[in-house]
Amino acid sequence: MAALAGWQPTPGALGDLPQVTVPSDHIAAAGLACRDDAELDCRMLLCLACVDYQERFELVYFLQSLVKERTLVIKTAVPYAAPALPSVSGVWPAADWYEREAHDLFGVSFQGHPDLSPLLLYPEFDGFPGRRDYPFYEYREF
Repeated sequence: MAALAGWQPTPGALGDLPQVTVPSDHIAAAGLACRDDAELDCRMLLCLACVDYQERFELVYFLQSLVKERTLVIKTAVPYAAPALPSVSGVWPAADWYEREAHDLFGVSFQGHPDLSPLLLYPEFDGFPGRRDYPFYEYREF
C-alpha cells in the first residue's frame, strides 16, 4: 500500500481483511489517499465504528473498492480524555452520520465536520451511553 507509506502505517489483518493503522491526525489525508489511489480505489465508506477500550477509543473505517472488489480496514486511536480527530466527511459523504453517531454515543469530536448536532439522542442528553463506564442502571428517562 504505497499510497499510505507517508504515514508509517502498521499493517495487520481483521479476520481475512487487510488492515492498516495510521495516526489519528492523518486519518483524513490517509482516507483521501485510499480514495484517490488507482491501486486502492476505495471510493466507498462501508462503515465507521468506534470501540471503547477504556484507555483509548479506536475508530475503525471499512473501505470498499467496487472496481477492485475488495475491502480495506483503516484503524486509528484517539485518547480517552480528549477524543478528537479530523473528519472524513469531506472524503466520503457517508461519514456524516457515522461521525455524528460516534459523537453522540462516545463523545468523539470530529474536527471539520459540518454539523455534529445530535443524531440519536436529544440535545439535552447528559453523558455518552456508548462508553463502557456509562451508568445505565442509574439512568432515568424523565
